[in-house]
Amino acid sequence: MINRGRFSLFADPAVDYSARAIDLVGRATVVDMLGLLTLDWPKLYGWQREPATFSQADFLKLLRTGVRVFHPAVEPNEADAYEAALRWTTGWNRFLGAHPEYLLRVDSAADFQRTRDEGKIGILVGFQNADHFRTAADVEVFHKVGQRVSQLTYNSRNRLGCGCKEPQDGGLTAYGAEVVAAMNRVGMVVDLSHTAERTSLDAVRASRKPVLITHSNCRALVAHPRCKSDTVIRAMAERGGVMGITVIPAFLKAGQPARIDHVLDHFDHVVRMAGIEHVGIGSDADVDAIDPRTNRIRPRYNVLGLKHSRRVFDLTEGMIRISLAFEESFFPAGTDVSALGKGLSAVRTNLSALADNLPGSGQPCLARERLFADREGCTRLQEDL
Repeated sequence: MINRGRFSLFADPAVDYSARAIDLVGRATVVDMLGLLTLDWPKLYGWQREPATFSQADFLKLLRTGVRVFHPAVEPNEADAYEAALRWTTGWNRFLGAHPEYLLRVDSAADFQRTRDEGKIGILVGFQNADHFRTAADVEVFHKVGQRVSQLTYNSRNRLGCGCKEPQDGGLTAYGAEVVAAMNRVGMVVDLSHTAERTSLDAVRASRKPVLITHSNCRALVAHPRCKSDTVIRAMAERGGVMGITVIPAFLKAGQPARIDHVLDHFDHVVRMAGIEHVGIGSDADVDAIDPRTNRIRPRYNVLGLKHSRRVFDLTEGMIRISLAFEESFFPAGTDVSALGKGLSAVRTNLSALADNLPGSGQPCLARERLFADREGCTRLQEDL
């Protein structure tokens, strides 16, 4: 038998990946910056109400994706946003607390390493709006119950600023600046994924810590309100932040069908403009994107060449295929947050921006990385976490 350096995964002999792709995923701490466990809401609510319904098979399904940490944030979209957010965090805490053998709530920078050391799936609790903060003091209230990431706005205007679908963007309000300062103070990450242009730029300037764009795409490639301009991406990067690329067809390509190469184009655009340390994956999808009513891919997630249950492997293989150069990552031994710099070279979240906002991240350590820069060559990047 000839070993071509390719191996089957998922007990499917028709699907194989290069040893390089499997090795990269296996050694990385992959964070889906906006990744849901399931879009089957009755199932999720069932897990939260009765955690015993979550089985080992459910855990293994998550583990096989190659994602180590999920950020399953939502917009509650209820009249009483405060109470809705409390119910959401209570549900997650009940669920996670009942399964310490499988799941870990990510509260601090050190928890990213713990997910690997203990063989668990990490969950970042967050929201896609900040309406639940009645005053800036509520930031600390929600931090105490586990929230670690918050979008400032959803698609429309709120008391903090404007969302991406507002016709007039008035920018970050004085109250919005107050909330950003409170988030910086307690260690909650500012997310600008749905915020409008001026509000995003104001928030970057207002924040003393790096900000995230957990799930968006590049407006230079697709003129969609949910995509970010080069100006916003550069501002985010200059402040040390990270942008997660989605796999939503409407944000990938003007018109259908979208293909995996279009996803890779958005990674490539951010890398060329801002650098590999400022791009990650924020799929904006659940583990398999299957509609349980039809047992088929939901149309809004249909990307040719991408199977969602193994999209981390598909995207990694794609990066190798288009000759974006990979090299070994190496890190000093014994550093307690070295895993924060261990990302998938092409499809990774650089966790330093996130770690900078989490408790316990005050002591920096050096993480040196050999990562691809672009199709023309390889750049060695060095950063302080």
